[in-house]
Amino acid sequence: MTIIDRYVLRQFVQIFLICFLSLGGLYVVIDAFQHLDSFSSYASEKGSLLGAISEYYAYQAFDLFDRTAGILAMIAAMFTVTWMQRHQELTAIMAAGISKFRAIRPIMIAAIMVSFLGMLNRELVIPQVRHELTRDTKDLSGSEQRDLEQRLDWQTEIVLGGEKTVAKEQRIVNPNFVLPDSLSKYGMRLVAENGYYLASTEDHPAGYLLDEVSIPKNIDKVSSLRSEGRALIVTHKDATWLKPGQAFVVSNVPFELLANGSSWRHYASIGEMLRELNEPSTEPRSDLRVAVHTRILQPFMDTTMLMLGLPLMFSRRNRNVFVSIGICLAAGIAFSMVTLVCQSLGGLSLLRPTLAAWLPLLLFVPVAVALGHSFRT
Repeated sequence: MTIIDRYVLRQFVQIFLICFLSLGGLYVVIDAFQHLDSFSSYASEKGSLLGAISEYYAYQAFDLFDRTAGILAMIAAMFTVTWMQRHQELTAIMAAGISKFRAIRPIMIAAIMVSFLGMLNRELVIPQVRHELTRDTKDLSGSEQRDLEQRLDWQTEIVLGGEKTVAKEQRIVNPNFVLPDSLSKYGMRLVAENGYYLASTEDHPAGYLLDEVSIPKNIDKVSSLRSEGRALIVTHKDATWLKPGQAFVVSNVPFELLANGSSWRHYASIGEMLRELNEPSTEPRSDLRVAVHTRILQPFMDTTMLMLGLPLMFSRRNRNVFVSIGICLAAGIAFSMVTLVCQSLGGLSLLRPTLAAWLPLLLFVPVAVALGHSFRT
């Protein structure tokens, strides 16, 4: 790495960090003051207001990086090139016989590395801390009740419903499960006081433990309900590990789908999304297929956004920083808007999921290649 490469790379990293820290600081100040009462209440449990705020926003920083890494990398590249042009450094480099492409190569490599870090953040870090990221500022402890999104278990045909959820306990408040005709021997509904999600163990598969079952009233006296030789609703009569008044509903629908709905996939790894697509209990929805393809293509989309904006810096003689950056941002925003529209159409099944994910690249990669002629000198 030459001295020029180190200089350009240092400029890029400095600008990127300044932009990210400035944006993050602005977000923390605005959001923290809006929810200061919630943090004060939570601080009584943690023992320190500063500790409660720091803990919450430390986790949120990973989500902020995921959402802004691509656009901030482009902005950092734009400011770096503009800075070099404004101080005639790029002119001196080209006078030494170095091409534009060679001069900005460190910027492009650094931007690709930022995209790679974003991919590692999405696949390795965020899935490990998603429970922290899904916390609401009005429910920092996770003990408040949230709305439940009703789901159909496509494998058992049981509709999983209820009034509220409590994330901290993975609990459903007043669960009300609607049973299919094949399991309606004791009625069409299974109602209880509370329902708890239990992961798979040696004693039982994954599912929901219903406590204080009120419908049917004689739950302890009835036998477990089976389908094709497999127990789907287990009762105390056939399972000694269940207490009186309890029942266990076998289901592979995770609690996150009931508590967070479709938003869970933003914090899931691509492996988890693929497992849901292949899970018989969950509906293979089009928006999930679009999300999988988009996740795979995200590094290429970040690179395309960079290559749309960077050549525009060399196609204008106007050295005004804000005009140059504004034009590049407009190109990036146009690309982002087309991406969002295609994803929405794919989620509504108006476009095939693969086409919805690939169409922005098919439209803008040729444009980026055509604009790249400015790098030839």
